[in-house]
Amino acid sequence: MQTRNPILDEFAKITTGAMGLAQAAGEEAKAAFRSQTDRVAAELDLVRRDEFDALKAEVAALRNQLTVLNAAFAAKAKKPATGTSTGGTPAEDAAG
Repeated sequence: MQTRNPILDEFAKITTGAMGLAQAAGEEAKAAFRSQTDRVAAELDLVRRDEFDALKAEVAALRNQLTVLNAAFAAKAKKPATGTSTGGTPAEDAAG
């Protein structure tokens, strides 16, 4: 047989309410901390990780392109000139 104890019922209600309040306070503290951190990051002109990663990938692609262009330029610079020069200016030589 089970009896109802009003003291224990009241204690359970208070405990449940306190846990809900503590959880809400924790969420509010987390939100406040996050907004404060975002404000500090904005003041320090910091960049977000996803923006950094995107820029890093773009720089890597540009480095690869620069390497290819440098190699092509070096190969062209080593190649002897195959045209006949008339002794004029380069513009006259190009015009033929």
